[in-house]
Amino acid sequence: MRFGSSSISAKLTRMSLMVSGLALLLAVVAFFAYDLISFRQTLIRNLETAAQIVGSNSVSALLFDDPQSAATTLEALGNSPDVLSATLVNNQGEVFARYQRPGAMQLPEIFPVPAGRVDADRTEGNHVLLAHRIVFQGKPAGTVYIEAELTETGRRARQYLLIAGVILLVCLAAALLISASARRLIARPIIDLAGTARRVSVEHDYSVRAGPHSDRDEIAALIEAFNEMLHQIQAQDSALTRARDNLELRVQERTAALRAANRELEAFSYTVAHDLRGPLDAIQGMVYILENLDPENAEGERREMLEQLRNSTHNMASLIDDLLNLSRASTVELRKEPVDPGAMAREIAQELRRAEPERRVEFRIGNVPQAEADSGLLRVALDNLIRNAWKYTSSHPEACIEFGAVRLKGETLYYVRDDGAGFDPRLNDQLFQPFHRLHSRSEFPGTGIGLATVQRILARHGGRIWAEGEIEKGATFWFTLTSRSSAVA
Repeated sequence: MRFGSSSISAKLTRMSLMVSGLALLLAVVAFFAYDLISFRQTLIRNLETAAQIVGSNSVSALLFDDPQSAATTLEALGNSPDVLSATLVNNQGEVFARYQRPGAMQLPEIFPVPAGRVDADRTEGNHVLLAHRIVFQGKPAGTVYIEAELTETGRRARQYLLIAGVILLVCLAAALLISASARRLIARPIIDLAGTARRVSVEHDYSVRAGPHSDRDEIAALIEAFNEMLHQIQAQDSALTRARDNLELRVQERTAALRAANRELEAFSYTVAHDLRGPLDAIQGMVYILENLDPENAEGERREMLEQLRNSTHNMASLIDDLLNLSRASTVELRKEPVDPGAMAREIAQELRRAEPERRVEFRIGNVPQAEADSGLLRVALDNLIRNAWKYTSSHPEACIEFGAVRLKGETLYYVRDDGAGFDPRLNDQLFQPFHRLHSRSEFPGTGIGLATVQRILARHGGRIWAEGEIEKGATFWFTLTSRSSAVA
């Protein structure tokens, strides 16, 4: 079994080294910082003592103006390996005498001692400059400046690094020993468990089990829990397989029964439609004959009864056509092909204009994109939507019906919009229920099946439909011909 990343034992070794190295580094830094501060403070105290001695020995030279004697006193500081230079300044701020170790780069810049103090010091890098005011009989006689170098700092740092390196090597050896033990006690059982899990994941064989662990610890409990989980998954997988086999058999049986029922329903619908249409044709023929038998007596009550008979037969014919369309929307085989919805809408608009040329309706049909759809079913859907708009604008002297499409979030949305009677938006959920009408028959004729037919047609294409509208402010019906997921893809 090979893994892309490091093994657990290697990770444990690195963690042990990182923890040990970090702890050692922090300890070395802390000790070195403490030692550096202590060493600097000790050096400053030693310089203060040396400055006091030099100041005491230089009082007579300052009083009697003897720079040679003062220089001799300053040269005594050369015995100290840390002192780089020394300067004696009189009360007028003039350099009275100087000492500089051979090889020193430059003399330090002197600075005044603050009032009320005798000693002052400055530190720049690894250099320390101490100033000591010389007082004789309560009066200042001059100032001595001593510059020293923290030469011990580098040596101590190397010592600390050497000690840290030795300890780190010891930690590395200990980590390797710990890693060997961890590989045997911790890593190996976990690697075996991971191998079993990978085999289960790749082969989907839930009958395998992880090997037992000799110790009764958390790893042993993990292996037992993992094996128990595999046992449960194996049992559930077997039950799921049996259930799936039974479900497939039941689905096949239900599908066959549903197909048979659909064929019977389709046959019934067409039979009823054709059986009803025959008598209707006969009734319409009789009405025509009655109208033409005695033209002189066509007025009055007989003409009114004949008109009612004609309207009834027309309504029945419309209901039969709507029932046929509703049946076809659910049962006819779907044959998708490239179609032009805009051209269909223009044909329907021309038919409506020819049927009622006296109406003043403006059609605005845009250049909508082509669609993959069943041309016959799509024609039925568009016919219902546009005729609905034509019908519900009939109470207005002038009207506008619009058909177009927009592109939104990768999806094509078609719409049919009118400025007619509209509807109460609170009844939106009732629009697409069969035989359910939001207006009375006296206001607008119809069967209440058209929008339900449209919804079934669009659902078979994988699309959907929804409406927006207000009373006497028109309505807009939006629809798609594909599902949102397939449109985005």
